[in-house]
Amino acid sequence: QVQLVESGGGLVQPGGSLRLSCAASGFTFSYYTWSWYRQVPGKERDMVAQISGSDDTTNYKDSVKGRFTISRDNAKNTVDLQMNSLKPEDTAIYYCNAKGFHIWTRGRDYWGQGTQVTVSS
Repeated sequence: QVQLVESGGGLVQPGGSLRLSCAASGFTFSYYTWSWYRQVPGKERDMVAQISGSDDTTNYKDSVKGRFTISRDNAKNTVDLQMNSLKPEDTAIYYCNAKGFHIWTRGRDYWGQGTQVTVSS
């Protein structure tokens, strides 16, 4: 059974940092693309950062480039999001996502339960 569990959210002041972690179980890590999304009430879920499970290719939402860094550890089955220079507009629920791209996992799409990040003074 596959599972994604996020942790690391919380309240932080503007300019501060947080590190989110996604613990993945039941996956063949390299067969998936790993992403962090975020969502605020009334808006669609939005991709923030993405990393391939098989190489070091990354992709970021323009507004977080230079501030956020996504990383993965295939041995520990974790995907982290380091968030620096946080702004109030980064406030959202952050979700971990695994999307299959390999011939054996194509079409599979999994989500964690989300973790709240609030940036406020």
